Amino acid sequence: MLTKFETKSNRVKGLSFHSKRPWILASLHSGVIQLWDYRMGTLIDRFDEHDGPVRGVHFHHSQPLFVSGGDDYKIKVWNYKLHRCLFTLLGHLDYIRTVQFHHEYPWIVSASDDQTIRIWNWQSRTCISVLTGHNHYVMCASFHPKEDLVVSASLDQTVRVWDIGALRKKTVSPADDILRLPQMNTDLFGGVDAVVKYVLEGHDRGVNWASFHPTLPLIVSGADDRQVKIWRMNDTKAWEVDTLRGHMNNVSCVLFHTKQDIIVSNSEDKSIRVWDATKRTGLQTFRREHDRFWILVAHPEMNLLAAGHDSGMIVFKLERERPAFSVSGDSVIYVKDRFIRSFEYSTLKDTQLIQIRRPGSSGLNQGPRTLSYSPSENAVLICSDVDGGSYELYVIPKDSYGRSDVAQEAKRGVGGSAVFVARNRFAVLEKTSNQILVKNLKNEIVKKSVLPIATDAVFYAGTGNLLCRSEDKVVIFDLQQRIILGDLQTPFVRYVVWSHDMESVALLSKHSIVIADKKLVHRCTLHETIRVKSGAWDDNGVFIYTTLTHIKYCLPNGDCGIIKTLDIPVYISKIYGSTIFCLDRDGKNRPIIVNSTEYIFKLSLLKKRFDQVMGMIKNSELCGQAMIAYLQQKGFPQVALYFVKDERTRFNLALESGNIEKALEAAKNIDEKDYWYRLGVEALRQGNAGIVEYAYQKTKNFERLSFHYLITGNLDKLSKMMKIAEVKNDVMGQFHDALYLGDVQERVKILENVGHLPLAYITAAVHGFRDIAERLSSELGENVPTLPEGRKASLLIPPRPVLCAGDWPLLMVSKGIFEGGLDDTGKDEHEYYEEAADADWGESLDIGEVDNLNNGDITTVLDVDVADENDDEGGWDLEDLDLHVDTETPRASTKGPSVFVAPTPGMPVTQIWVQRSSLAAEHAAAGNFDTAMRLLSRQLGIRNFAPLKPLFVDVHLGSHSFFSAFTSAPVISLPVERGWSESESPNVRRPPALVYNFSQLEEKLKAGYKTTTAGKFSEALRNFLLILHTIPLIVVETRREVDEVKELIIIVKEYVLGLKMELKRRELKNDPARQQELAAYFTHCNLQLPHVRLALQNAMTVCFKAKNLSTAANFARRLLETNPSNENQAKTARQVLQAAERNMKDAAELNYDFRNPFVVCGATYVPIYRGQKDVTCPYCTTHFVPAQHGRVCAVCDLAVVGADASGLMCSPTQVR
Repeated sequence: MLTKFETKSNRVKGLSFHSKRPWILASLHSGVIQLWDYRMGTLIDRFDEHDGPVRGVHFHHSQPLFVSGGDDYKIKVWNYKLHRCLFTLLGHLDYIRTVQFHHEYPWIVSASDDQTIRIWNWQSRTCISVLTGHNHYVMCASFHPKEDLVVSASLDQTVRVWDIGALRKKTVSPADDILRLPQMNTDLFGGVDAVVKYVLEGHDRGVNWASFHPTLPLIVSGADDRQVKIWRMNDTKAWEVDTLRGHMNNVSCVLFHTKQDIIVSNSEDKSIRVWDATKRTGLQTFRREHDRFWILVAHPEMNLLAAGHDSGMIVFKLERERPAFSVSGDSVIYVKDRFIRSFEYSTLKDTQLIQIRRPGSSGLNQGPRTLSYSPSENAVLICSDVDGGSYELYVIPKDSYGRSDVAQEAKRGVGGSAVFVARNRFAVLEKTSNQILVKNLKNEIVKKSVLPIATDAVFYAGTGNLLCRSEDKVVIFDLQQRIILGDLQTPFVRYVVWSHDMESVALLSKHSIVIADKKLVHRCTLHETIRVKSGAWDDNGVFIYTTLTHIKYCLPNGDCGIIKTLDIPVYISKIYGSTIFCLDRDGKNRPIIVNSTEYIFKLSLLKKRFDQVMGMIKNSELCGQAMIAYLQQKGFPQVALYFVKDERTRFNLALESGNIEKALEAAKNIDEKDYWYRLGVEALRQGNAGIVEYAYQKTKNFERLSFHYLITGNLDKLSKMMKIAEVKNDVMGQFHDALYLGDVQERVKILENVGHLPLAYITAAVHGFRDIAERLSSELGENVPTLPEGRKASLLIPPRPVLCAGDWPLLMVSKGIFEGGLDDTGKDEHEYYEEAADADWGESLDIGEVDNLNNGDITTVLDVDVADENDDEGGWDLEDLDLHVDTETPRASTKGPSVFVAPTPGMPVTQIWVQRSSLAAEHAAAGNFDTAMRLLSRQLGIRNFAPLKPLFVDVHLGSHSFFSAFTSAPVISLPVERGWSESESPNVRRPPALVYNFSQLEEKLKAGYKTTTAGKFSEALRNFLLILHTIPLIVVETRREVDEVKELIIIVKEYVLGLKMELKRRELKNDPARQQELAAYFTHCNLQLPHVRLALQNAMTVCFKAKNLSTAANFARRLLETNPSNENQAKTARQVLQAAERNMKDAAELNYDFRNPFVVCGATYVPIYRGQKDVTCPYCTTHFVPAQHGRVCAVCDLAVVGADASGLMCSPTQVR
């Protein structure tokens, strides 16, 4: 059994295949009907209107309909396109077991537990016949595929065949109403439209299923007596032919296979059985662990079956349908119907070569699986699954072409797979010992080789080489040298296809294709949702392959696409130009002509053969959204431009490729506000002031236009804009324009006109217009605003623009091959702008178009339409307000066939720093804090970055210099490089200059020592912590300096730990024992000698005062051993020793044993004696008790205790 699809659901009671689409309906015991795509493995839809189990379901063979019947006594007809139930047929009085559409008439047959079978007309939605006669539940009923018969099976232990010929005649030529039986009689007693033809009795228990043979006069039935019976019928009678025994429980369903001479049955014994219909013997049994089978259905067209069980359903087929074939030169050798045949591609001649033997055992899947051919010896190796895997060797006599009446005796042998490896040598895989047997044509072993991996199949890989397959890997094995030439991790490989030159190989799996070279170096992998079936290489190095539904291509870079849709699956054998030769499942050779333009075009683009690309664009119809999207994706939007007729797509592509002329051309044709706006944005980016101006005019975007004139210094047009704003009665626009122009009088006038007299007065007074100010003052009377005294007024006069030129200077480069050769418009660039430069440039700003003028005194004069008709300018002479654009703009280029192509931006220096370095400091300098933090986390286990934030910012700002170019431009940042010199090439990039260096840390260390000596412990702790926090952002040049940095971490860590304990001790007032312990632990920190002496003196004093004389004496001894230079220290120590010797006792017991070596926990400040478990900080190496694992280190306040880390990286020498 070859399982194609499986679902998990409630118990499946009914199934139906769609005749054309890869769909199957499953009706469930829960009342839901599921629609599945078994090829894609997806649930398409679910229908949930039945109340209770749905036992029967069936697709209509041509309409988008299906019918269902359930335990709610209802038959529902559904339209799957509309996703709803169309109508319900009511009439049955009990559970409905099965429903089925008639193949020709608008009929549905239904079987029910009410002991009747009903035939319905689904077009008139009426019951047209009731078949009565069974005296128990009717378990199934179905139409004959060709004749006017219905077969039914019932728990009354009979199978009945009904003749519905009269019903058909009545449907074709209905009689007069008078001749019909009254409807009441029909309903009560059943009409005479259907009569029982045969009653088949023979089962001892209730019959669950009966079905017709598709062509022969046979019926097969299955019953609760665990038997499958075959019945034959003729015109007059029907009789039992044979009984098939083997099921261990009730037989649920049984049917004849549509394609093969077999019977398939399933049962509540959790098995599906396959029987030989002629020999009437069991062929095969498939079992499930826990699930009883309930329903079985065959696909009407294809070799597929489906079975429903307690927890879902399976779609399967019984035998492989792929023909065994091998291509050799101009012909393909293949097996069909027990003959080896040859097909020549050049002459299309098909020749029968020799007959091969039938498989000895009567089982399924015993046919040829693979075929290997040696052309020089004319020998054929056929492998099959007979006897668990075996091969047959045939040598075809030269004179036997076409004379194949006698079966040749083959040389046989057992082996997992066999394949020719040389002219007269073939290799056989012996799975049990995992070795290859090399044999000659006499079937004698010549050589044995043990394989390097556990192999379950071998394939040809060149003379003397084998490609060995395991579950997830393939290797190429050299049989002569017995070495592996290459290996590759792959999904389970089913087929291997080599290119003609043996340089490339395609490894085909169920849902993927891996392309590799002859050494199995991976090139690309393709994934398919639908099963991959076959493939071959064409002459251009493109791999053409088939899935169940399509012929597709794969380019060398992994790009793929569809060439053609398939009606039935085919297996590619050879490709000649645009002809693909295939074998179908019936073993017929089919040449398929395909259009290879698309993939040849993409291949030419990939290989940069632009001359071919040019020719193909000019000569072929390569349109389509997919091609445009492909060209965009691959960075050729300028090429895509020439495929597109749709102006909107042309516009988008032109913008993407920076082709402002084509974008302008498209925008004119579209003429929509949004497109003009986007054109303006792109023109502004390219610095093409003329097109920006034109686009703003087209959108009537007066505010942007005014600002554009301001920044380009075009004051004449700005003053025109002010007049336009006045005519439009746009006060704010008019005021802004006056502000931009620095026209104070105009501003005063505007403020006065709108009634803002105080503002008008202030503006006039501040700017020195005394006469206007006096006039306004008299109008305001007592409400004259007072100006603040003692303030110096700064006048609102706009600065002059730095650049008053039109377009930005543009880089002129020659046109590329596509721009030069593909301009099919026949214009050069000047012509685009000669259109743009004529009178209609100003059209959109013609004052005659200004709507809703509120200035009453000029309404009568601005009727430009009238003026145009009279051919003279009536009324106000406002011609100068028509914003005609100067003829020299807009232009993207001024000479020759050159065009602006934006230069490709170089890589930012900061990005180079990041790419070249794995040092956190240099990533922080580049501003890439995220990767810097990731590096520190990986190298030092740092998780708490809060203390490092100001340092990161300092490092980043310190590695850049900032300066301003001119007032309106943003500040420019310039990366500062370490060790830069003028003599170096400008293309050489050095690492960033860093604000922190090792010498600074040495200075801080000295400052820390000094404050420690002075007893300023808080300040000293700050110094030492700053050193610990700065070290991750230090970079040094030599290995010796790296060692010094690591040594510095240890020194500083000891001081931080010691000082924290000392500060903690000073906080404790009421716990003398803990005070003594902390003072004692401080003496075990690895400090400088003066600081050790001070710590010992401190501990000695604390313990002596607390009457712990023995411990104090220990500190005194250690202090004297350091030979203190300070006489007072030595004197005090000796005095303590003398006092202690008189009474060598401790008043309180301390958690301190100076004889047992220990380290101090950095968080809890308790001793961890040698041999006790501990965890360490990956950065500062402080030790902690195990309970601190996973917490932030209390000493460095950065890293997580016990975290995995690779170690400090602070020098490029460590990376190299």
